[in-house]
Amino acid sequence: MRKRARIIYNPSSGREALKNDLVDILAVFEQAGYETSAYATTPKPNSAKDEANRAAKEGFELIVAAGGDGTINEVVNGLAGLKKRPKMAIIPAGTTNDFARALHIPREDPLAAAKIVLKKQTINMDIGMAGDNYFINIAGGGLLTELTYDVPSNLKSIFGYLAYLVKGAELLPQMKPIEMDLKYDGGEYKGKASMFLLALTNSIGGFEQIVPDASLDDGKFTMIIVKTSNLAEMLHLMVLVLTGGKHVDDPRIIYKKTNKLVAKPVNSKMMINLDGEYGGDAPMKFVDLPRHIEMFANVDDMPNSLLTTETPDMIEAERKFVEKVKGLPDELPETKKKAE
Repeated sequence: MRKRARIIYNPSSGREALKNDLVDILAVFEQAGYETSAYATTPKPNSAKDEANRAAKEGFELIVAAGGDGTINEVVNGLAGLKKRPKMAIIPAGTTNDFARALHIPREDPLAAAKIVLKKQTINMDIGMAGDNYFINIAGGGLLTELTYDVPSNLKSIFGYLAYLVKGAELLPQMKPIEMDLKYDGGEYKGKASMFLLALTNSIGGFEQIVPDASLDDGKFTMIIVKTSNLAEMLHLMVLVLTGGKHVDDPRIIYKKTNKLVAKPVNSKMMINLDGEYGGDAPMKFVDLPRHIEMFANVDDMPNSLLTTETPDMIEAERKFVEKVKGLPDELPETKKKAE
């Protein structure tokens, strides 16, 4: 029986170039061996999420998310809670397309992005769980993370991620720290902070220097806590980011790897941002789900640092080895005889 693929596309993403290439995109997935059909999302809440969930339960082997980071997030939320999850592919057609940037998938040419499936290269991606929801790229809390809610959609389409920079510059003078209680692997931060971020990839708002040591499949978030909200200091930190990721050792930053985080505000409200969209209010627990979704990617063009070198089989072999070593006696019989 032939494999099936379902393309879930947002007809209003970006500059709507995707629709012009849809027939050719369908042909690419047919060439890759998939009987392919398409579904246009609607304004109904969770349209992409519900369709991804339905198609996966009906046995589709591949779900293609075509749109911006919000569409990708919805599709992931439709698949992540299932025991049997199909493969995923993405065709970027949004504003910043952070996730496509991280996977080195063409962001300006939907047809070229579709052709990545022909290379037959996949990686098992970490995803994040935040309360009952999932995210694929970035989660955060604090005033600066809220700017994505205030950028008009028409401005996003015309100016891309520059729209976020303009809005961010407007917000900086208003920046006030929030009293936070943040518990992470091996540590806790209690105090004022302008924001915290949990990154799964190395691309945030179009910038790859914010998380210079990101890994896509290591089972850990890169956590950044920005303690200062002083305008001059924030601008200085941005300069450090743009000049080679020199912010990671700055004392105004906490930069750690962690598998989980529990975030609580103290005497204030803190909205949570998941992949650029409102994801509820803190308190909230975040957990990294290692290698949770198999994703088509342009692996040839990705730096080795983005991926761990171990395959799932190697990791399982290492786990079994460690378990066997734990069961050995403190001193082997041969060693005892030699000592006598």
